[in-house]
Amino acid sequence: MSKVLIVAEHLDGKLNASTAKCVSAAKALNPDSIDIVVLAADPAGVAAEAAKISGAARVLAVTNAANADAIAQVLAPQVAQLAAGYSHVFGPSTTFGKDLMPCVAALLGVSQVSDIMAVDGSHTFKRPIYAGNAIITVEAAADQVVVATVRTASWPEAGRDGSAAVEATSIDAALPTHTRYVGLAAGKSDRPDLQSARRVVSGGRGVGSAENFRIIYDLADKLGAGVGASRAAVDAGYVPNEMQVGQTGKIIAPELYIAIGISGAIQHLTGIKDAGTIVAINKDGEAPIFEIADIGLVGDLFKLLPELQAAL
Repeated sequence: MSKVLIVAEHLDGKLNASTAKCVSAAKALNPDSIDIVVLAADPAGVAAEAAKISGAARVLAVTNAANADAIAQVLAPQVAQLAAGYSHVFGPSTTFGKDLMPCVAALLGVSQVSDIMAVDGSHTFKRPIYAGNAIITVEAAADQVVVATVRTASWPEAGRDGSAAVEATSIDAALPTHTRYVGLAAGKSDRPDLQSARRVVSGGRGVGSAENFRIIYDLADKLGAGVGASRAAVDAGYVPNEMQVGQTGKIIAPELYIAIGISGAIQHLTGIKDAGTIVAINKDGEAPIFEIADIGLVGDLFKLLPELQAAL
């Protein structure tokens, strides 16, 4: 009998789309039940959102002032205690999940399975290695709970037509005091979140400067898109590192990805290979990005982008 517990990711009272993608991965196991746990200072709003995810049987709402901020060392003991009775515990392979789930696995004394992109059996999964150039099949121990992160770029969001029961749940777990929330440094933007945006416009070293990146922002605003960047652009100081797309940044799967002034290093391509349509604009016709682009345009981005915006 398999029962799956999914740890919900949320911020500022809103559920992240990664949670619905974890439910899709859980469904591939054909489990007896799928539960979602929401840990927050006030989980009511997020729990109500989670209850609408198709496939979820219950939403466990854990109220604790200590859960006001997503600190892995505080959340992990609570998730580990809840894990009793479950065969699988899933979290998204986002910054949140990569921080939390190894702590949960350690507390349970099991090895974590990372970046699940396909389910072959109850304890057998596929995940990418070598920057996504190879796919490996891994098998978890059958006599232990499976703690795993789900590669969100590989799974669709589950529907939002469900009506799961929301249950208030109390946990008496010893929480550490040596790790505490100090503050959050993050850029403010009205644009869609990079990891959940359906359209993304990214700039690379070819943009030339932080000031020139305005042309990327303008196109993104025209399209209602999120904004990303290559590692070269981040390292050059054009944009903050939370915008980095690629192996050492964010792995995304938008319906439309527009790469502007990006040559196409393998580390960057790893982050976008699951995108629906890839458009590349680069003055170098031999750039590797054109090998994987669905649509390629060779030319000066400072001439082409104003023309594209005018056409839009």
